[in-house]
Amino acid sequence: MSDVVERFLRYAEIASMSDPDNEAQTPSTPTQFDVAEVVANDLVDVGARDVRVDEHAYVTAHWPASPGLEGLPCLGFLAHLDTAWQAEDNPVHPRIVRYEGGDLVMGVVDGRVVKTSPAENPTLANYVGEEIVCTDGTSLLGGDDKAGVAEIITMLGRLAHDPSLLHPRIAVAFVPDEEIGHGADLLNLDAWGATWAFTVDGGYIGECSYETFNAAEAKLEARGEAVHPGYAKGLMVNAAEAIMKVNALLPAEERPEYTEGREGYYYLDRMEGSCERASATYIIRDFDREGFEARKRTLEEAVAKVNGELGCDCIRIHMRDQYYNMREGIEPHRHLIENACLAFEACGIEPYSEPVRGGTDGGHLTLRGLPCPNLSGGSMNPHGPKEYVPVRDLEAMVDVLVDLVGRYARAQGLAEGTEGEEPASQAA
Repeated sequence: MSDVVERFLRYAEIASMSDPDNEAQTPSTPTQFDVAEVVANDLVDVGARDVRVDEHAYVTAHWPASPGLEGLPCLGFLAHLDTAWQAEDNPVHPRIVRYEGGDLVMGVVDGRVVKTSPAENPTLANYVGEEIVCTDGTSLLGGDDKAGVAEIITMLGRLAHDPSLLHPRIAVAFVPDEEIGHGADLLNLDAWGATWAFTVDGGYIGECSYETFNAAEAKLEARGEAVHPGYAKGLMVNAAEAIMKVNALLPAEERPEYTEGREGYYYLDRMEGSCERASATYIIRDFDREGFEARKRTLEEAVAKVNGELGCDCIRIHMRDQYYNMREGIEPHRHLIENACLAFEACGIEPYSEPVRGGTDGGHLTLRGLPCPNLSGGSMNPHGPKEYVPVRDLEAMVDVLVDLVGRYARAQGLAEGTEGEEPASQAA
């Protein structure tokens, strides 16, 4: 078993789901400290410096530049420690299976076979005869994003083992609560010191993405008037029905299950309630900023319409923007995309770039002034018990990261005293 696979299996076994109902506290769950401590110990073992776990379960560390390259800009790498809250994660039983084609069976749970297939995941057909990490079907795997954590730390171990692999100073950070939109908000960028960075939090091998949704969360709270249903005419206001009326006013074809590519959506994430009280949480996504603002207005107008029909302010809406499309902040730094693609190609992997239909810590950091595109981590079918990670991709991403840091050790112009300039792309 290779070191990156062994490391990933250890991390995956540690339950570290985030909790959207406790988002005011960071981390939102104490179990994220458990994986943070294990990750920090591994950083110490490979020889990282300044290893620290802070009071919010942020793990940060640095790696010194190769001798003579101390003047180059610091390059950052990030991944997140939490796993998605939408599926069970405790206990997690990761295992390695050899995929022989057809269905990839995770396990049998309550008499139901948990499986996926090339029909659901066409890239699965590329791994016939190879080893794949999955679970027994009782929980998600957590490859999103513990695969990225394992790959980054293994990359550092590779640098420690072979001093001939040149690299600039490297900063690494492993952060909590990405799955609930936290976005590395508490990472001290000045202390961390990276000039540019990459998140390793993508899917199929070869991904280098620099475009994300614009994102907002809307919480609806409804108060009704509970009356005996036999004598309710003209008196009852049903809070749950009121929220259902709002939902009916949103375009059904713009739900996640009907959209793809650059199409945005309205997603009813959670709903609960009764006649007297009800609540719902929506997430709103759109790649285009104007379309994003229009979607928010549509939801607000739907709430106003239902309140008008009921003749009262039954429903209140609380909306907040979560993050914005990071493309604008990354395009002036095209070397990040170009060098990442060249690193994939050097390792025999065809690179591709497509919009991220979700969020990454890199989106938040880019908006804070740290350009940070997203690279593949290898997790497929995330956020559910059908998640899997091919062993080949875990190992290949370590090679890609090693090649990538080497490209930032070959930056042009910095030897002439122009510290802080952008490294020239090797394609230039």
